[in-house]
Amino acid sequence: MANPRRVEKLAALLKREVSELLVNGIRDERIHQAMITVTTVEVSGDLQHAKVFVSLFGEEETKSEVLDCLEEAKAFIRGELARRLHMRRSLDIVFKLDKGMTKGSSVLDLLTSLELERKNKDISTQDI
Repeated sequence: MANPRRVEKLAALLKREVSELLVNGIRDERIHQAMITVTTVEVSGDLQHAKVFVSLFGEEETKSEVLDCLEEAKAFIRGELARRLHMRRSLDIVFKLDKGMTKGSSVLDLLTSLELERKNKDISTQDI
């Protein structure tokens, strides 16, 4: 088990390097169809596995194409990360879709509708 500080540091490095690779390293045009953001990276305690959470902005059809492209480019990304971070063993990377942004916007929509209902209720009670 690695030091927790080392795990955090590796996660931050992976986030930065994966973001850089997604912008400049991968030449597949499918990657650039949607706006991709690496939100978080979770690294296991043995430093062998990493979950990379990405948020995608675009149409649902485009999102699935981008995720497929990420899966196809996984070997290239693993090799580049091992080379750039001078790691003895390359990490096993899993890309996961982060749905926090979409959930956050739906919660904001609910809060806005509740606020409008409350204002309408206040206006109707003032008329009485």
